[in-house]
Amino acid sequence: MSNHSTHSSSYDLVVVGAGNAALCAAISAREAGANVLVLEKAPEHKRGGNSYFTDGAIRFAYNDLSDIRKLMPDLSDEEAANIVMPEYSTNNYYDDLLRVTGGKSTPELANHLVNESYQTISWMREHGVEFELNYNNQSFEKEGQYHFWGGLPVKTKNIGMGLMKTLFERAEKLGVDVWYDSQAIELKTENNQITSIVLAQNEQTVEISTASAVLACGSFEANKQMRAEHIGKEWEAAIVRGTEFNTGDGLTMALAIGAQRHGEWAGCHSIGTDYNAPKVGDFTKPGDIFKKHSYPLSIMLNKEGKRFVDEGADFRNYTYAKYGREILKQPDHVAYQFYDQQVRPMLRKEYNLEEATYYQADTLEELVEKLDVNKEQFLKTISEYNDAVKEGYYNPTVKDGKGTTDLTPPKTNWALPIEQGPFYAFPVTCGITFAFGGLHVNTEGEVLNEDREPISGLFAAGEMVGGIFYGNYPGGSGLMSGAVFGKTAGASAASYVQNKNTNITS
Repeated sequence: MSNHSTHSSSYDLVVVGAGNAALCAAISAREAGANVLVLEKAPEHKRGGNSYFTDGAIRFAYNDLSDIRKLMPDLSDEEAANIVMPEYSTNNYYDDLLRVTGGKSTPELANHLVNESYQTISWMREHGVEFELNYNNQSFEKEGQYHFWGGLPVKTKNIGMGLMKTLFERAEKLGVDVWYDSQAIELKTENNQITSIVLAQNEQTVEISTASAVLACGSFEANKQMRAEHIGKEWEAAIVRGTEFNTGDGLTMALAIGAQRHGEWAGCHSIGTDYNAPKVGDFTKPGDIFKKHSYPLSIMLNKEGKRFVDEGADFRNYTYAKYGREILKQPDHVAYQFYDQQVRPMLRKEYNLEEATYYQADTLEELVEKLDVNKEQFLKTISEYNDAVKEGYYNPTVKDGKGTTDLTPPKTNWALPIEQGPFYAFPVTCGITFAFGGLHVNTEGEVLNEDREPISGLFAAGEMVGGIFYGNYPGGSGLMSGAVFGKTAGASAASYVQNKNTNITS
């Protein structure tokens, strides 16, 4: 990894961005023989984009535990014997994707993501990426066995930090050049073909000749002006969960040369995150440590003491990416997750970190006194909820149907009365991850123009691919989409360059 002064000013492929999607594209193109440069806007110590901040959960289709064991050969027979692993087929994955997006996901893109997911995860493994079972967040122990749920049993080893370390090391070994502090600002074309990229570096502009480009530099979630323009004025208040460098540069450059917008530009992936989380991602604290994702076991109340979502509508994997915006709508953009001692031991590990903000008391009355809320309404809402809880068998490993009666909004699953002290309140606000709007890209990774024809030599991957996620997404799909479309775009770019060179010499 190096400064530009020691390397070529002409490449077969320039990849803009240096996260999971970008490096998958670079590695894919390089193994196909292309000469590749990666442009990273961030300094080296802040490299890796949003991928660095992920907790590493990655969603792919598999038949059974034997498919998963191929990705982690060190998993012993003894450990495997205590695992209950439901099948998660390509049909399951596709159905989940279409279900949570309200049927809006572009079918050919959704199919490409789903059908290429296992092949791509295996390819990542071949390039050194290590995986492990996601015991803490995606399983519950019952009678000595671990029951996995929600189609998301695997994560990258050492979370996003480990993923990016491995991908950078692999790219370096393959001979990929990386320039840091290098912001791509303009794509140049001749006859609708990419010819060069202009970048800003050290207060100077540099033009790099290239036959192709892969744009994989994220969406516009760190650009307050673009958030307000496309998603809504209130989104200026959202916390940016990942890198501060995803400011929509790739989208702006592509649109300037006629690329077609695609997907839900007014939508985004957002979550409930700790109210005191950093305003942008903190590289000294890698991993998704500020999220608060045990809310299906809670009830959530706003400052007025009112519930505003069905916390138990579905597994957290299928609701968390849309509930962030619901929190943002609440007074002062804050809500409180309430738990009692019955469920406190079941909460995910992020609730036990020193960074977690919470209030605790032996009685509900004492707890409410510690909060800046409508205290009378808080206690009334909790009392009404407790009275509405139905009898039934409580089981957080399945949608247990143990809900409420005659309550608005209802709690459909995992409803227990909040009655056993001590009691806990975790304040949360909205954190934005990425915007859903992107470019129109085909299944070869080619960026399309307004006539839905490829812009020759221009490809895109990762968050820049529009049309896959609308309103919501199945957890772990973003990391998988980045890898799938990154691998695809890199291979397509290398093939494009080879064909172009063959035509020139023939």
